[in-house]
Amino acid sequence: MKVLLINGSPRKQGNTFTALSEAAKQLEKHGIETEIAWIGNKPVRGCIACGQCKAKQLGKCAFDDDVCNSISEKFSTMDALIVGSPVYYGQPNGALLALIQRMCFSAGANMQNKPVAAVCLCRRGGASAAFQTLNMPFQMMNMPIVSSQYWNIAYGREEGQAALDIEGMQTMRTMADNMAWMLKKIHSGNNPDYPEREPWQPMGFIR
Repeated sequence: MKVLLINGSPRKQGNTFTALSEAAKQLEKHGIETEIAWIGNKPVRGCIACGQCKAKQLGKCAFDDDVCNSISEKFSTMDALIVGSPVYYGQPNGALLALIQRMCFSAGANMQNKPVAAVCLCRRGGASAAFQTLNMPFQMMNMPIVSSQYWNIAYGREEGQAALDIEGMQTMRTMADNMAWMLKKIHSGNNPDYPEREPWQPMGFIR
């Protein structure tokens, strides 16, 4: 089993990386492989709802000029996902949100049934709002949300300060323990017994 952790901070070795690394180390104690992918600090385009990924059955975004498709390809071989973001004005990093939106549109079938967790890092406030925002796309993708003893939040301003947040780091480890438990339950047999679901019936309210 393998978990992809996406570092959604423009700072490669910042506090988001610190929190994700704590979770990764705990997952590895359970015998689960991990990989941390960094979105970088270059622009990530938002989804424009062109529909080409579905119309042409690409399985990826029609635009291939940023990290979206390369990270989506990494995730296609993974069993679970953890996304981490700093908090900007009460919201996650916009580049990470854009990446998640495009992954959901273009590779949604590959995301279904895979456990997922969101992690937010902040200096002082806004983390709970950012945490809720990050979780919302996954709730629409039939992805089991992995919880912890508290919301998956840690605090720190300067690089590496999050490691001093004792409760925050414990929250990361507990989340990782819960994800490991869920993965082992799901993959305890050769064929995971996923629930059967009705075909999606999207509906507009304006007629």
